[in-house]
Amino acid sequence: MTSHPGTLPRLRPLADNLHLWTPTPSTGWGLANCGLVICPRGRSAAWIDSPYDRAMATSFLELGRPLLAEGASIDRVIVTHGNGDHLWGAEVVPDAEIISTRETLGHIDHEPDPAQLHALVQNLDPETVLGWYVKRSFGRFDWKGTEVRRPTTVFTGELELRVGEVPLHLIGLPPAHTAGDLLVHLPQQRTVFTGDVIFSHTDEQPGDHPVHWAGPLANVVSACERALATGAETFVPGHGPVLDREGVHRHIAYLDQVREQAHRLHAAGVPALEAARRIIGEVHRPGMSLPERLVVTVGTEYRHLDGAAGFPDMLLTMGQVAQAAWELEHPGLPAPRSSGQPATDRQG
Repeated sequence: MTSHPGTLPRLRPLADNLHLWTPTPSTGWGLANCGLVICPRGRSAAWIDSPYDRAMATSFLELGRPLLAEGASIDRVIVTHGNGDHLWGAEVVPDAEIISTRETLGHIDHEPDPAQLHALVQNLDPETVLGWYVKRSFGRFDWKGTEVRRPTTVFTGELELRVGEVPLHLIGLPPAHTAGDLLVHLPQQRTVFTGDVIFSHTDEQPGDHPVHWAGPLANVVSACERALATGAETFVPGHGPVLDREGVHRHIAYLDQVREQAHRLHAAGVPALEAARRIIGEVHRPGMSLPERLVVTVGTEYRHLDGAAGFPDMLLTMGQVAQAAWELEHPGLPAPRSSGQPATDRQG
């Protein structure tokens, strides 16, 4: 089986005809949960999301093969949203139908593509705070030569599908984590794959702080409530451990706390980056890593409060995230040079 540096992938059953793939450890940028839906008496099978790069996606494919019926293949990939860590690995199933919301197409076009992100990892100067952070966070992945499989079937609203005998209900959402999120509800399995509208942790298993690019947080909370409204008992977040209904309610309470603090600080005239620093100090939970990602989430909430349209400058935003991470890990020490210029482009 193909392995990936620093991860030990697992594939375990969640319910009849449904399995969960997750890298271990599962904390850190880009380490997403994925689902495998099988039909034991048919030739159809589907992925719910795909891993971030070819090595992890090949691991997922190889671990799942023994579970498929004879002659079956992965003929669908349902993409919960357009971030690369839920889409780019689909290149290892080149004949599969890729299904997403229509709004996901715009997010794919906005994000750096694999070649651009590979170049940033390789060329940013590690002696700058952004280079230090990008290499640490994304250096484990290999996107050299990755070809993005764009969705071939898009929809708005809701969509009913079947994988053999297994029904799936896809629920498009208003802008939340991204502009094009969806939930995958499997009613027979009483399970919902939430994508990144939920980042989870439990007392037994760590997770990461959420990062939300589209927002507002009220929409993220509504997406969590929509997942609960399906009546499901099991919720698979985009990242982190599987939750029950109580776990989703706890996550909603956390989001409400971040939202209330952001609104209070905005009303007091505190700039977004300083507000994020304060909120990190107030709401950081020991079981959740990457608290610096609240810089993105708070910045997104501020844009909505200010009535600003459009996407943030992702390189500038990630520079602020990197600065916050350095401050948290090296209190009192000056950060490396703040320039984000690739090492190959600098003069002198």
